[in-house]
Order: sequence, then C-alpha cells, then structure tokens
Amino acid sequence: MSVLDSDRATSPRTAPEPGGAGHRTGRGRMRGRAGGAGGTLHGGKLTYAVLILVTAIALFPLFWTAVAASRNNTRLAEMPPPFWFGGNLFKNLGIAWTDANMGLALLNTTIVAGSIAIGTVLFGTIAGFAFAKLRFRFRNLLLMLTIGTMMVPPQLSVVPLFMAIAELEWTNQLQAVILPTFVSAFGVFFMRQYLLEALPTELIEAARVDGASSLRIVWHVVFPAARPAMAVLGMLTFVMAWNDFFWPIIALTQQNPTVQVALTGLGRGYIPDQSVIMAGALLGTLPLLLILTVFGKQIVGGIMQGAVKG
Repeated sequence: MSVLDSDRATSPRTAPEPGGAGHRTGRGRMRGRAGGAGGTLHGGKLTYAVLILVTAIALFPLFWTAVAASRNNTRLAEMPPPFWFGGNLFKNLGIAWTDANMGLALLNTTIVAGSIAIGTVLFGTIAGFAFAKLRFRFRNLLLMLTIGTMMVPPQLSVVPLFMAIAELEWTNQLQAVILPTFVSAFGVFFMRQYLLEALPTELIEAARVDGASSLRIVWHVVFPAARPAMAVLGMLTFVMAWNDFFWPIIALTQQNPTVQVALTGLGRGYIPDQSVIMAGALLGTLPLLLILTVFGKQIVGGIMQGAVKG
C-alpha cells in the first residue's frame, strides 16, 4: 500500500462546514418538509377534497332554502324535489315581507340581538376580570354559583319570568326579551378563563402604582387585552340572540315580533305554503350572512390573536 493510500485511510474524515453547500442543502430540505420558520404549509389534494366536501355539506341547507323559496308549493310536493332555482323567488320574498311584517321584525331583532350582545360582552368582561384577577371574600363561592346557573334548564324559569314581566306590564315589549338574557353566566366564565392567561397580573399592579383607578384599569388595560375574546363572545351571543325562539314566542306577539316570531305567522292555512316559509327564513338569514361577510376577517383575526401568545 502506498503512502498516499495509508494517509487517506488514517486521516479523519472532515465534516462539512456549517455554512457549506451540504449544510445548506440539508437545511433547505428540512425547511421544505416542515415549512421552516415563517414558511407556508401547503395542503395536498386530499386536504382540499375534504375541505370542499365539508363546505358543501355546510352550505347545502342554505342552498336548499334558496331553491325552495324560488319554487311554488306544488313543485315542492313532487318527487323528486327540485334541486335548482325557479322563477318565483322575488314573488315569494315579497309575500313573506308583507305577510310577516318582516321590516319591523328585522328591526326588532337587530335591537334585541345587538343589546344582548353588548350587555353580555361588557358585563361579562368586567365580571370575568373580577373573578380572574381581583381578590375578595367569597370569590370562589360566587363563581361556582354563577357557573351553576348554567346547569338550570331555561324551561324551569319560564313561568316565574312571565309572571314578572306581566306584573311589570312588559308583555309584548322588547325589554321583556332583552333583560332576562342581558348578562349570561357563559359570558362571565368565558371571559374569566381568557383573562387568566391573557392579562398579566404585573400589568395591573403597574397601573395601580401609576395611580390608575379601577375604572381606568378596566378601560385602558382590561378591554384592550380582552379585545379578541370580546369579539368572539359578541359574535356568538349575537347569533344566539338572533336565532332565539323559545322565550320571544312567549313574551311577544305578531304585532311586535322578532324574526323568529314573525316566521311562525307565515304559510298559515289548510296547506302551509312551504315556499313562502322558506322565503321568510331566507330573509331572516341574510342579515347574519352579511355581518359574517363584513366582519368575518376581523373576527378570525381576533381569534388568532388570542391564540398566539408570547
């Protein structure tokens, strides 16, 4: 064996330099697989197929409502049912708008849902901050009592609640629907759980050292920190209040209805007109779709902002 061969056999194998081509190639391969820092993960064909299927299933009830609203009652009773639009959409929408007093119903529902959402977000955030960061007597007991009210079925409170609004002469008035759900235990618990992690105690102590009052701390410290959760809670509360049917149908009448109460007056007769009922349901759904279209990006951004910490 020559000297050159023996030197090759005995000399240690040198590793690639950290900045060398081999290292850069390996790092680039890893980044391509895992997305890397700041990289973008791309879904495969199966991912897009599943997303399209789930979206189609979720949108099918809305599509069928629009199709049924554009047909007549005779065509809807035939088999197979129609799966594409007809020519009676605007006619049925006009009938539903007039027969159900839909203009007043939409106005009333906007007032009711907006008031309940504002009250739930405002008082839920303040109460959630108190339960999360303040120290006072019987705090845990009061929190357990608040959570315990979520376990009580709403049907149990219908009779005493109706007796109360009748005594106050609030029957068929919007405050009879707004005030019983103006503050929710779920909103308090939701905001309390969020503020436990999202609001540092040191920030509150620093504000107190600077001489800030409790009201100023809530306005300038708590509300900015809780903004993502407030957006989510407001959206959920607004949708739930808009779709609420059980209590409004008891407290209100067709003379001063919400959307859900107004829909009960559609299609009355020996044979209910399903196409007009679907047209009314479509009218009641369009404002929610408009709100989600306009504010959906901000709501999703708030959720992501609350999910990423540090």
